[in-house]
Amino acid sequence: MTRAYGLNRRNFIKAGFAAAAPGLGLMLTPGARAEGKVVIQYDWLMSNGQIGDIIAAANGYFKEAGLDVTFSPGGPNAATVPPVISGAASLGQFSETPQLYAARASGVPVRIIACGFRTSPYAYTSKPSNPIRSAADLKGKKIGVQPTARFVIDEILAKNAIDPSEVTIVNVGFDKAPLVRGDVDAIGGWITNTQALSVVGDDRIDLLVRDLGLSSYANVYFATDAAIEQNAEMLTKFISAVGKGWAFVHANPQDAVKKMVETYPELDLGWEQKTIDLILKLSFDATTAKDGWGTFDAASVEEQLALLDKVGQFPNGKPAAADCYSTRILEATAADRPKL
Repeated sequence: MTRAYGLNRRNFIKAGFAAAAPGLGLMLTPGARAEGKVVIQYDWLMSNGQIGDIIAAANGYFKEAGLDVTFSPGGPNAATVPPVISGAASLGQFSETPQLYAARASGVPVRIIACGFRTSPYAYTSKPSNPIRSAADLKGKKIGVQPTARFVIDEILAKNAIDPSEVTIVNVGFDKAPLVRGDVDAIGGWITNTQALSVVGDDRIDLLVRDLGLSSYANVYFATDAAIEQNAEMLTKFISAVGKGWAFVHANPQDAVKKMVETYPELDLGWEQKTIDLILKLSFDATTAKDGWGTFDAASVEEQLALLDKVGQFPNGKPAAADCYSTRILEATAADRPKL
């Protein structure tokens, strides 16, 4: 599956916040108020990045916590923020942190409460015959990027002090044909889309933006300021249960994949079995071994905001880092989130 970035302010507003009436932020629908009833609005279709959530439901971890959880999938034309702001959804999940920052910069009262992936899965894929293995290798190359992800390459160039004139940017879609044909030297996309990438070949080179100096978190759980203040117990139970789900995935990756595909049969079992080790590498590292799954670092948030500001992503002013996240739920779930 492919997904768009849609992270800058213009695309954020186009995605649907402009349709949300002023003042909805403190209103909760009767469904959202119901005891134990939780709706989570995802940014994209249910896939391998949500396998821990899916297992939490399949294994009864939500039920054990006293929660009746409904997954509300997103998609290319879905609006992630309005349901959370209106209270139709109890919390949401963005694909990546810059979406949260764009929302906060636009005056939307939402904060990060946990991060499923330790790094963005966005990478630039190249062929061994013309490899791009480092930022220096970008010079003189044609890089295919989706228009909504243009700011990402701008960040990378700024971070590595590369003159933009030294790189040719080519607008592309989400299929890998331009790279296969040789129209570009590298193409951007999520490395979790292993089936789409397979046309490039097993010997392809995937260079994560993290390895190009760009910090970012992905599969970002968020909630409104009001929900964090008023519904912290519910959010704590939800993140604890999802943490249990990820612990099961870590211990039983192939069984977890089978359960996921049984729940969402549109997913391909063979490809998901090939992808699960990558999902685990994106979800767990030395930091999660110490602080638990879902953790994030305030200093990294500061760094991300500064770089986004440098490339002009906040025309109305950079939001304060402290307004973009809350550690309250992580602290409350510290004993429950798996340290793996």
